[in-house]
Parts: sequence; structure tokens; C-alpha cells
Amino acid sequence: MLATIAIGAALSLGAARALAAEDVTEDQIVRALAGPKKPLTRGLSMAPPAEETPAVSPEQDKFLQSVRGRTARSLSSAEREEIAAIAKARPNIDLEIIFEYNSANISQKSLASVQALGRALTSPDLKGSTFLVAGYTDAAGSDAYNQDLSERRADSIKRYLVEKYGIAGADLVTVGYGKSKLKDPSHPLSEVNRRVQVVNTQSKTAAAK
Repeated sequence: MLATIAIGAALSLGAARALAAEDVTEDQIVRALAGPKKPLTRGLSMAPPAEETPAVSPEQDKFLQSVRGRTARSLSSAEREEIAAIAKARPNIDLEIIFEYNSANISQKSLASVQALGRALTSPDLKGSTFLVAGYTDAAGSDAYNQDLSERRADSIKRYLVEKYGIAGADLVTVGYGKSKLKDPSHPLSEVNRRVQVVNTQSKTAAAK
């Protein structure tokens, strides 16, 4: 059995369809995370263009520096909410990702999509940015179980990107929200709620390479 999740949507509560893993390209991911100036192809959800996105404040940047290199499960609830506030209205993309059922292992079927993400995040167009990788679940199961699963899935994506693409671990901030921030609260068991979010904070203070 497989569990379907998605990458993206910058804390949007809308229920837009995620882009299927087999449809996504490296170029689409780069354009979305860089803050494109015009709509992309069907199914892509993005924040306002880069020039319309508020810059990360010095206080927010200082906070991001403080959580670099930490695991998702090490964050406090207050730190998770601070990350959520930073993520709002920043460039993002929705992708459909499949994990093995009840697991943080990425399905073979979704490797191409995660690989496209890895190539995109190493693009010169995105160099120097700090990316948030946030895990979410649907409303099935207990709060504690879903919180743990969402954290493990976010850390799994980060681990793959670091090991396979040499992305600095400190440039990927992972966080888990379990079932606390449903994308579609009117359908709490919907697959659109089972996702991992990737957001470009546009903080150009990169970790040491």
C-alpha cells in the first residue's frame, strides 16, 4: 500500500489539485520557487511573483539561522508557528509525492519527482536561498502519531536531497505539522492534506558550502 502526499502550497488552505509526479519538470519547479511573473501550466500553485513577495526581515532571517541544521522533531511548537508565519505568501510549488504506506520511505514511483526537485534546488536561479520542507498528514490517527510521521517525511526528503544532490543541510529547514494545518479542512481525510511543503524563503544568507 502507498500513501500519497504533496510538496508545496505555502500554507494555503485551498484544495487545488497537486501536479502529478510524472508531469513535473525541473524547469517548472525552478520557475515556481523563483517567483514567476506569469501563471505556469495547469495544476501549479504558487505565491506572488518574487518582486511582490515581502523580503525576509532581519529578525526572521536571524530565526532561520537559529534553526538551520536541526531536525524537524527538535523544534518546539512556538518555533513551528514562527516557521509557518515566515512561509506565508512565499514562492512555492505543489507536487504529488508517494511514500510507502505508514512510512517515511519515498516510493520508487516518486523518485523522478524528488530528483527533479533536487536538480531544481541546485539551479543557479535559486542559489543562496533557504528552503522550508514541511510535512503534513490528513486527520486520520492521533495527534502524536501524525506529528511524528509528518516530521519523519520532511526529514526523509531533506536527507535524500543532501545525500544525492549535495545540498547543504543547513539550507533546508524541516518542520512537521501533523494534522494541525489541513490544506482542505472541509475534507479532513482527503489526500490533498497528506503532503510535504517546500517553500523558498528567499533568504539569501546561505549556509557555508
